[in-house]
Amino acid sequence: TRFRGVTGVQTCALPILLRKGDVMKLVVTVVGVDRVGIIAGVSTVLANHGVNIMSINQTILDGVFNMIMMCETKSEDMKNLTSIQEALNAQGKELGVEIRAQHADIFLSMHRVG
Repeated sequence: TRFRGVTGVQTCALPILLRKGDVMKLVVTVVGVDRVGIIAGVSTVLANHGVNIMSINQTILDGVFNMIMMCETKSEDMKNLTSIQEALNAQGKELGVEIRAQHADIFLSMHRVG
């Protein structure tokens, strides 16, 4: 996959933005202690901001919840991005998990091997 060999993905909680044409691609990662409602809470925030979830990968290891979501939104407006980041941050605090936003170029440069 695109992120094969990238270290730290499992321990980060970072939505990553990838732009392609008119669509902004968003990778949302969530890490925290497992509890009821994490997927529902994150999905609701994304839906409220017009973000479409394309795929989800979620695991629980020794009670630690870890999720990666591939998403798309038609908006490339930075104000919309900021609004999504703020809403995800607030939802993360409410759920007791970490959800943060970071652009793909920054994320990939930080985790590039070699």
